[in-house]
Formats: sequence, C-alpha cells, structure tokens
Amino acid sequence: MNERSVAGSGDPFDGIGLVVFDKDGTLIDFDAMWSGWATELGDRLATATGRPIQVPLYRALGYDPATGRAKAGGPAAAMPMARLRDLTLALVRETGSGPAEAAAAVDAAWHAPDPLTLAHPLTDLRRLFGGLRDRGIRVAVATSDDRAPTETTLAGLGVADLVDGIVCADDGLIVKPAPDMLRHLCALLGVPVEATAMVGDSTADLAMGRAAGVARCIGVLSGTGSRLDLGPLADVIVGSVAELLPVD
Repeated sequence: MNERSVAGSGDPFDGIGLVVFDKDGTLIDFDAMWSGWATELGDRLATATGRPIQVPLYRALGYDPATGRAKAGGPAAAMPMARLRDLTLALVRETGSGPAEAAAAVDAAWHAPDPLTLAHPLTDLRRLFGGLRDRGIRVAVATSDDRAPTETTLAGLGVADLVDGIVCADDGLIVKPAPDMLRHLCALLGVPVEATAMVGDSTADLAMGRAAGVARCIGVLSGTGSRLDLGPLADVIVGSVAELLPVD
C-alpha cells in the first residue's frame, strides 16, 4: 500500500464509523512518558545489582540515551510492560546475577511511569474526540500499556467520557501487531472493521490495522515511527493528530 498525502486523500474519516487510536506517541508525547522511565530503571538496577547495567539495558530495550528516544520497532516502543519486565529480568541474569538475586533486583527497581504527570497531550484531545463524535464517529483506544495507567491517563486528560472503548495489553488478548485488539473493539462497539480507521505512530499499530482489514490506516510522525517506517502500511501520514482536528 502506497502512502498518500493528506491533501491527496480528502477527508480521512469519510465513511468511517469508528476511529481507534494508539495512546503513547499518538495521543500523548511518547518520550515524555518513557525516556525518564528507561533511565531511572537503569539507575535503579545498577544500585540493586551493584553493577553498571545501564548500557546493556538500554540496548535490550531499544532506547538511545543520547537522544532520549526509543528506537522505532524496538521493545520500549511497542512491548507491553509485562514483557518488558521479563526482558529486564533475563538481562539481569545474563549480566551475572543468579535467579534469586536477579528477581530481587528487578523487584526493587521496577516501576511504571506516572500516568498523570508525564502524560502530555499532543493536541486538544477533547476537541479531537468531540469533533469525531459530533460526526457520529465512535472513538476507541488500543494500547500496549496496561489498563490501570491507561484509564488514569485518559481520566487525567479529561477525555475518558469521550472514549467509547479501550483495549490494553493486560486484557488477555493477543497484542499488536496481531489484529485481535482491534477486532475486539469493533465487535464491542458494533462497528464493522471495514468502517474503522486505525491511527498510530508505530509499525505495530498500522500492521494491526492492516491485519484486521480496516478501511484506513493513518500514521502519525509524533512518536517512534518515521515516514520511511510507516509509509508502506499507511494510507495517510500526518505530523500529529493535531492535523486531524475538526475544521472550524
């Protein structure tokens, strides 16, 4: 599928009954949420193990401390928290800790980003979601984050009442890029997949949309994916969801 520009595609929501958004990197600033988490996790693990574990940890996570950004397609960009924890535990063991020592170190170091103070919206989300709903289009979120922080984030941003459905990494479904999360939302909200649009910043988001058979995949450049990454999977690419706001 060849990416089309916004100007060449007309209304990206024409014929759409449901828009499913990714969360981190799409609705909120990815790096504000996750870069500090990665560096703090490295420091906590170094203290817990007594070894300078930061460099191999960053490499395993796909995090670049020089830029403060997660690498596109890397674990930190798309992997659920439970799998990131498993990856971290395996790394600690590989770098010299026994099973019990590694488990204790990860228990001491592990933490989640603050879903309130670190959630910086990338546009006026109430206006975006409200504009879609005014057109009779339902709004949902499909994220690789867990449910509790996702619900806290949406409530803190003041948009929980505008979101018709949420599916998260710990809901028991196969995660992105498999189509299960997206198809679940369509079934839950009674909207055909063929009348659904997927909006996301990563190849996992858009690959999920393609696998599910959505009408439109919209890539945003505000997160971890580049135009080169997203182009083969996208119908439309925009700089951020701010470009999808309703026209006054």
